[in-house]
Amino acid sequence: MKLSVVVPVYNMADGGRLEYCLDSLVSQSLEPGSYEIIAVDDCSTDNSYEILQKYQEKYPDRFIALHSSINLHQGGAKNIGLAIAKGEWIGFIDADDWVVPDYYEKLLKKAAETGADMVGCDYNLTYEHSFKVGEVVHNNNFEQTGVMDKDKYKKLLIETGSLVVKVYKRELILGDYQPGTKDKLSVFPENIFYEDNAVSNTWMIRSKHFEYIQEPMYYYYQHNASTVHSISKKNLEDRMVAGRMIVSEAKENGYYEDYLPEIEFKYTVLFYINTLFSAMPKRFKVKDCYNFSKALGKEMKNTFPDFQSNPYYIEKIHPEEKKLIGFQMKSHLFFYVYYRLLWFYRDLRSGKKS
Repeated sequence: MKLSVVVPVYNMADGGRLEYCLDSLVSQSLEPGSYEIIAVDDCSTDNSYEILQKYQEKYPDRFIALHSSINLHQGGAKNIGLAIAKGEWIGFIDADDWVVPDYYEKLLKKAAETGADMVGCDYNLTYEHSFKVGEVVHNNNFEQTGVMDKDKYKKLLIETGSLVVKVYKRELILGDYQPGTKDKLSVFPENIFYEDNAVSNTWMIRSKHFEYIQEPMYYYYQHNASTVHSISKKNLEDRMVAGRMIVSEAKENGYYEDYLPEIEFKYTVLFYINTLFSAMPKRFKVKDCYNFSKALGKEMKNTFPDFQSNPYYIEKIHPEEKKLIGFQMKSHLFFYVYYRLLWFYRDLRSGKKS
């Protein structure tokens, strides 16, 4: 088996979203029998699993429908799918996204031509179900490609890109694991969002040769129900868990000291900056925001006391964010009052209600 594609599915039946994704997978230009689609229903409350079963009946040579009786979030669903994956290569896709018909053929061809063990491409941000090119996002860059060395690893760690917009040699993810040995693996953390962020650095470090196709072949569907557009205390806490796992993964896999500035910066952005500036706006109504953001800042300072001196932080973080972070590191009360007054004033100027 050349390729296994794992698709975590949760309540995707509405509006034909799931079918649009699956149709793009079953119609791939790869040779029949050379790839498998493993779709895992994560205890959906709609008829998503019934849809998956219909695809399995229609495409028995390439489609496998699995069901989890417990909601484990995307990480858990992926772990179930990975346990039976037979492919020499592994790919992932979110159940509301889709890909062009020769997506996997082109990625695998690039790997065969170059000897790469990981290949990625660009993607589209789109608001409609079509193959019209939308807003193109360059998921990686050519400075990261080729046989890996320390400089390339640094560049990949800082700008990993989306994990779903790549294929991976199975050894990068599964080592020497034999398919079907277990019912579920422990590759991804379960019961949290942002599970990709927790493991992505380790996969980058395991790669020996990365290649990139500068072509938008993956369609990333934008809608209000997606994780990245949803702000809740649970989402924010999950982001913090994923941030902590960035550090623990680096230590457990032996690359923490070699890439400390990169790990520190990735942690700072995911765990702290993105969480802080998601929690603070009043419209998101994070419960007990004052104490939540105070504890967040305290843990940031305890984990990496000198993060504001990190060269990536100095270069890449917006000056206003650095100013506000500086306030919080000195006095959380001052930061909190200043932030609220600042945005109250800006809302008044723009004519919006605070």
